[in-house]
Amino acid sequence: MNILEVTSREFRENQKAYFEIVDQGDRVIIKRGKKHSYLLMPIEPKEYKISEGMELKINDAIKEAAEGKTINVKTKERLDELLKSL
Repeated sequence: MNILEVTSREFRENQKAYFEIVDQGDRVIIKRGKKHSYLLMPIEPKEYKISEGMELKINDAIKEAAEGKTINVKTKERLDELLKSL
């Protein structure tokens, strides 16, 4: 396995080529500035699948938001109060 380092600009300009490199089994490290790096690698669908329980929680939250059952926090003080109450 080879590892190729590229800048974020190089990656943007040649995404297709870098995805093909990864598809062939190599890895690509994308450097963003001096302090940030990202590893491009394939993952299997099962690695990012949301569990059935989490999907139910998400759907319940969407339903509650649609029904207006939300808390509106506009200030830091109100956020502090809310967090302390939990």
